[in-house]
Amino acid sequence: MKTDANVVHLNKVAAEQSPTSPVGRLPVALIHLRDKAAQRLKQSLQILFDNADDTLFEMADRATSNAEQNAFFEAMRDLRLKRKNIERAFLQAVFEPFATLNQYEIGKPSLDALSFDSLALVQHDELEESVALDAMVAKVMSRDSMGVGHLTTRLNAMISKKLDDKTNPLGPTALCEAFLEACSSLGVEIKVKLIILKLFEKYVLADLDQLYAEANQLLVAAGVLPELKSAPARRNPERPGTAARTATEQAGGSAGEHADDGVQEVFVALQELLAQVRGSAMPRREMPDDALPITSRDLLRLLSHMQQHAPAQASDDFDLREQLEQLLSRASARSGKARVVGEVDEDVINLVSMLFEFILDDRTLPDSLKALIARLQIPMLKVAVLDKTFFSRGSHPARRLLNEIASAALGWGEQDDTQRDSLYQKIEQVVQRLLNDFVDDPLIFSELLADFLAFTGNERRRSELLEQRTRDAEEGSARAELARRQVELALNERLLGKRLPEVVVRLLQEAWSKVLMLTCLKHGVDSPEWQSAVATMDDLVWSAQAHEDPEARLRLLELVPGLLKALREGMASAAFDPFSTGEFFSQLEALHVQAFQRFKRAMPAAEKARPEEPAGLGLEIDAEARAALAEAGAEPLRQELPPAAELDGSAMIEVVEEIVLLAPGQTSASEPEICLADDDEALLQVANLRVGSWVEFQEDEEHKLRCKLAAVIKPTGKYIFVNRTGMKVLEKTRTGLAVEFRRKAIRLLDDALLFDRALESVIGNLRRLKGA
Repeated sequence: MKTDANVVHLNKVAAEQSPTSPVGRLPVALIHLRDKAAQRLKQSLQILFDNADDTLFEMADRATSNAEQNAFFEAMRDLRLKRKNIERAFLQAVFEPFATLNQYEIGKPSLDALSFDSLALVQHDELEESVALDAMVAKVMSRDSMGVGHLTTRLNAMISKKLDDKTNPLGPTALCEAFLEACSSLGVEIKVKLIILKLFEKYVLADLDQLYAEANQLLVAAGVLPELKSAPARRNPERPGTAARTATEQAGGSAGEHADDGVQEVFVALQELLAQVRGSAMPRREMPDDALPITSRDLLRLLSHMQQHAPAQASDDFDLREQLEQLLSRASARSGKARVVGEVDEDVINLVSMLFEFILDDRTLPDSLKALIARLQIPMLKVAVLDKTFFSRGSHPARRLLNEIASAALGWGEQDDTQRDSLYQKIEQVVQRLLNDFVDDPLIFSELLADFLAFTGNERRRSELLEQRTRDAEEGSARAELARRQVELALNERLLGKRLPEVVVRLLQEAWSKVLMLTCLKHGVDSPEWQSAVATMDDLVWSAQAHEDPEARLRLLELVPGLLKALREGMASAAFDPFSTGEFFSQLEALHVQAFQRFKRAMPAAEKARPEEPAGLGLEIDAEARAALAEAGAEPLRQELPPAAELDGSAMIEVVEEIVLLAPGQTSASEPEICLADDDEALLQVANLRVGSWVEFQEDEEHKLRCKLAAVIKPTGKYIFVNRTGMKVLEKTRTGLAVEFRRKAIRLLDDALLFDRALESVIGNLRRLKGA
C-alpha cells in the first residue's frame, strides 16, 4: 500500500509537534482521514467556545450568591484568554496518536493497569471528572458503537499497532481525555469545569456520528474493508445558520423542510391559526389566476433591498407589507407576469408584523428606543424566512439578541442623553451592523449576541458593584439612625422637663450625643462602654443641679476630677472640635465654682475661716474645691472672681424640652404620616414589590423616572431605588409608596422576555379572533 511520510498541516498544529516526536510513515488514506477529522473537530470546538460565554453568563445570572456569580464571570474571562491554547492543545492531542500508529510502544503501562491502583489516590474533583467522562463516553458508544467499531477495525487493517475502541485516536474516550487535558490550565472550580465538559458533549460529541460516517466512507473509498456495512448516520437538528443556508440554496424552500418535527409542529400550529382567521379578522389575499409565487431566495433579495433603503429613522407611516407590495408590482411589470409572495412566506411576514406591532406598543420599552428596535423588523423577518426555529426556539441567536436588547433597555430613562449614553450607542451599533452586513447568513446574530452580552455583562458588573455600595451605605445609615434614636431616648429620659444650666444641655446635645452615638455603633447599648458613657452623662447632670445636702459637697469633690476627665477623653475620642471643647470646659469650670461657692455660703462661719486658704479673692472657695478642679485638668483659677450675683447669673437655667437629633444635612421637616388599613390595596401592592423589580414613577406630566428596587432597609422601613448604573435615585417609605400606587403614579415594568411576551400575545389574539 502506498505510504507518505509528509504531514498535512492544520493551522500550524502539526508544525508545532516536537521535532523529536516519533513520526511513523502513514498511509495516505490515514493522513487524509486525520486532517479531515481534525478540521471537523476544530469547527465543532469553535462552536463550543462561541456558545460557552452565553452559557456561563446565563449560569451567572441564575447564581444564588455573589461568590458563585463571580466564579462564573472569572471562568468566562479565563476561557476567553485561554481559548486558543485549549484549541491548539486539543488538536495537538488528536494529531499525536496518529504519529505512533505504526510503532510499538514497549514498557508503557496501559491506562487500565494504572487506573485501578491509583483509584484510591484520586481526589474528589478528579473523581467527578472521571465519572463525567465515563458517562459521556458511554452515551456516545450506546449511540455510535457500530461506527466506532468499524472505524477501529479498518484502522487495524492498515497499521501494525493494534487498537481497540478505547485507544482509537478518534474514539470518544481518546477525544474526551484529550479535551480534559487541554482544559487542565483553566483555573476554574469543578462545578464550572463540569459545565464546560457538558458543552463539549453538546457541541463536539453530539456530531461524532457524522465524523465516523465520513471517516468510514473515506476508508471504504480507499479500498479498506468495503464489505463492512455501516448504518447511515442519524441526522442531528441543524444548528443556526446551517438550516438557514440550506433554505437559501433551495428555490422555493420556504416551507422549512429541514426543521425538526417539534419545530415544524410549532410553525404549522401558527399557520393553522392564521388560516382560520384569514378572510374574517385578517384580509384574504386576492391573487390573479396566473400569479407566480416568488422563491424564498427572491423574497430575501427584495427584503435586502428594502433593508438597504430603509429610512434612517423608522416612522409610524412605514408599512413593510405595503413597501413589499410596491416592489412586487414593479417586478411583475418588468416580467409581464404577476409575482406574489408564497403562502408560507406570507404567513411568516404576517407573524413578524404582528410581533413587532406588540413590541412597538409595549409600554415597558422606552419610547426613544422603540425607533431603534423598529429598524430590526426587516432583519428579523429575513431570519424567520430563513429559519423557522426563530418562532419555536428560545435560544435562537436572533431572538435572544432582541430579548437582550429589551432587557438592557428596561432601565433606560427618557432623560438619558442618547448622544453620550453607552447603551443607546451600543444598540444603535448593533442595529446598523445588521442593516449594513446581514444578507443571508444568520451567524452574524451569534456574533452580535456574544458582543452585546459581553458589553452588558461589563455594564452589569459595574452597576452591581455600585448598587452593593449603595446598599451598604443605606444599611450603615440605618444603623446610624437606630443609634441616633437610642441616644435621643437616653437624653430625653434624663433631661426632659428638668431645669438645668444651658451649658450642660448644649454640651450633652451637641457633644456628648456624638460620644454616645459612636459607643452605640461600636459596642451596642448592652455593653459596659455604653453604660459608662451614660453614667458620665448622669454624673454631669447631677453636678449641675443645686444640692442642699452637706454630703453632696463631699460627693461633688470626689466626682469632679473623674467627671471632667471622662468628658475630656470621650469628646477627644469622638474628634469633637477642640476649640468648642475648651469653651465648654471653661463654662463648666465656672459652673462648678458656683456650686462650691453655694456650699461655702451655706457653711458655718467657723468653718469658713481657715488659715491655709489664700486671701485676696473677691469671693473665696476652699482649698479642697480648688484642688478638685485642678486635678480635673481645669485652667488655673482667676485671681479675682466676679461677685456671687454675677456667678449665679452666668449659668442660665432652662427647662429642657424634647431633644431631637438630626443626621448631617437632615432637616426637621418630614412628610405627614398617613394611616392606612393593613388590608389597603395600595399597601398590598407595596408588599408585592420585590428587590430587583423595575418600576416607573410618573414625576409630572412630562417626566418619568425608571428605577429598580435595590434594597428594603428593615430597621428604618425605607425602600431604596437605584437607576441602571446602580446609583441611588429615590428613597420611599412603605406608606409613601402606597400613596404613589393610590394616585397611579407608579407602574411595575414587566421584565419577562420581550419576544416571548410578544409571541404569547400574538397567539392569544389569534385564538380570540378565531373564537369571535
